Amino acid sequence: MTVTTEQIKQLREETGLSIAQCRFALEEADGDKTKAIEILKKNASGIALKKGDRNLGAGCVAAYIHAGDTVGVILELMCETDFVAKNPEFKAVAKDIAMHIAAMNPDTSEELLLQPFIKDSSRTIADLVNGTVQKFGERTELGRFARYSVK
Repeated sequence: MTVTTEQIKQLREETGLSIAQCRFALEEADGDKTKAIEILKKNASGIALKKGDRNLGAGCVAAYIHAGDTVGVILELMCETDFVAKNPEFKAVAKDIAMHIAAMNPDTSEELLLQPFIKDSSRTIADLVNGTVQKFGERTELGRFARYSVK
């Protein structure tokens, strides 16, 4: 089956991934967008493994204060370059993870990575991080985090 430019464009808009990744996934899925999204999700962890030995030289710090000002989180999300660290979408991922920590109160990074993401329970935090690696093409890892609560 031939994949159309429109199909690639729609998948790219939905996922934010490169044209090439979207095209290959659609070709493998014979044009089925749902199957292509599943293929992209499966590929994300493999891409993250390939980049595992790269140097983490940049990142961003995100803070989240929950409504009522009784819970707050500060988090490092590490990456390879300032170019990615300054990207608004990268910063949004860090903020989402900080919000998740405020809600779920994990004790360790390992526990955090295994938790279902509060905004989309079909994905774990590890899936979210791996998707970030896939999207930006850079190694991305959680750094330190701290959760504060007045309760």
